Amino acid sequence: MGSGKTTIGRLLAKDLGFDFIDTDSFIEAQQGITIAEIFALHGEVAFREMEHKLLLDLQNCNSAVISTGGGMPCHNGNMDVMLACGKAVYLKTSPQALAQRLILSQDERPLIRGKTETELLQYITEQLAKREPVYNRAYITIQTEGIFCC
Repeated sequence: MGSGKTTIGRLLAKDLGFDFIDTDSFIEAQQGITIAEIFALHGEVAFREMEHKLLLDLQNCNSAVISTGGGMPCHNGNMDVMLACGKAVYLKTSPQALAQRLILSQDERPLIRGKTETELLQYITEQLAKREPVYNRAYITIQTEGIFCC
């Protein structure tokens, strides 16, 4: 969340002449409601199942850059699927930089809505600590801090 996946993904897809697919946008279009509404109506578990199903549907896309939500690699064996069918990239950013980028878009993001700056930084730090072992399995890691702003 806030690492630059969509911004960098679009640029990379354009440079490669590939399609760009943002899984969150795809799910929103498919469901006809926002991610925040999916969380509110169906919960996180249902959303993670939607992500997993979409990833399985996309695993044979050979000419696409796919931007996933930050939690997607960490659920339902998704990182294994991602590594088996493409080059997974981890866009690494510090918790402090992520908090600065996300503070103004909290209302759009159900997992961080209503958090104070201190709570947001703590949440991001805790999430990265849990997720980083999975993220570090990526084919390549790119440091985005100081380079891209989202």
